[in-house]
Amino acid sequence: MLYLKDIDASGKKVLIRVDYNVPLDGTRVTDDTRIRESLPTLRHILASGGAAVICCHLGQPKGEVKPEFSLAPVAAHLAGLLGVSVPLAGDCVGADVKAKISALASGEVLMLENLRFHKAETSKDAAERMAFAKELVAGLDLYVSDAFGVSHRPNASVTEAPLAAPKACAGFLMEKEWRYLNGAFSDPKRPFVAISGGSKVSSKLGILKNLLGKVDHLIIGGAMANTFRLAQGIEMGDSLVERELLDDARSIMAAAADAGTHIHLPVDFVLAGSFKDSAAAVPSHTGAVPAGLMALDVGPKSVEVFAQVLKGAGTVVWNGPMGAFENPAFAAGSIGVAKAIVASGALSIVGGGDTDAVVHAAHLGEKFSFISTGGGSFLEFLEGKELPGFKALEDAAKQ
Repeated sequence: MLYLKDIDASGKKVLIRVDYNVPLDGTRVTDDTRIRESLPTLRHILASGGAAVICCHLGQPKGEVKPEFSLAPVAAHLAGLLGVSVPLAGDCVGADVKAKISALASGEVLMLENLRFHKAETSKDAAERMAFAKELVAGLDLYVSDAFGVSHRPNASVTEAPLAAPKACAGFLMEKEWRYLNGAFSDPKRPFVAISGGSKVSSKLGILKNLLGKVDHLIIGGAMANTFRLAQGIEMGDSLVERELLDDARSIMAAAADAGTHIHLPVDFVLAGSFKDSAAAVPSHTGAVPAGLMALDVGPKSVEVFAQVLKGAGTVVWNGPMGAFENPAFAAGSIGVAKAIVASGALSIVGGGDTDAVVHAAHLGEKFSFISTGGGSFLEFLEGKELPGFKALEDAAKQ
């Protein structure tokens, strides 16, 4: 790939694909993490004498113009962060938009309206996506990808625009994501520990299989651990269990032993009759769950066991909370693991919206080496899949 740091943006009109699919409360951005992460790239282009044309999507308008998915609130928020005017074009392609781009001077910014107002952006037809991408990059000198969060999507602005543009490169955020994630797996400092949590084994099956043999230790928590515990013959009461995946869980544990990866499961839980029944939360010291109760968090003994595994780790990659952390009664396990990762002193990488939320809720965000901005992209990377957004940049560099 080419990188923005190696390209002179002076006098260039630059199309930057960012991931500003952020939560809104009416017209107010409630979490601007993704916007802030793109600022170094935008400021570099403006300081270099380039003009920045920003494109992104918001929500799922599915090819229709829907006012509730307009990027107007996002443009206003970005203007406040950058300290410059960020006008919003009425569309992302068309003669009016190209006229606005042509009139841009060095140091100026223009945000294009929601890409997904056009069906071609997410079309399954590659030729249709390419035609849209050519419209998108017309009149621009450089394409910069800084949207790791959509790098797993075969969208026109992600996979075709780099090939249609005169030149394409990765922005600072995209470069950072690649450096940390690729570095963690290509040359990790060992012991290498992966932590996988969340609700379902089915959503993480590919990840678990891909990690075997690559990591030295695999910690499994959250509701997905229930399936593994039941596969070991331990009663899990009314806990969420994917019974159809019991054989898969046994297969993974057997394969891990052959691959030299040590799997660590919870040894105790915090129990309740339901997620809302926090007042009646009780510990399970045996690791078994009685009928009528559910495992909703890993218990204190489990946190101690996981902390011992993490102690002295060289690299830690974490995706998925240890329990139903949204309820404070079931958050101690996730927060305890977060603290143990920080205490380990390892290179620590976190990805996934729920896991990010745990880290920030514990006020430990600045203590982690890197917090990925990707949800689906991060998961697919952990599965060992090639991300279309990265491949497009690599192919563009060969043109």
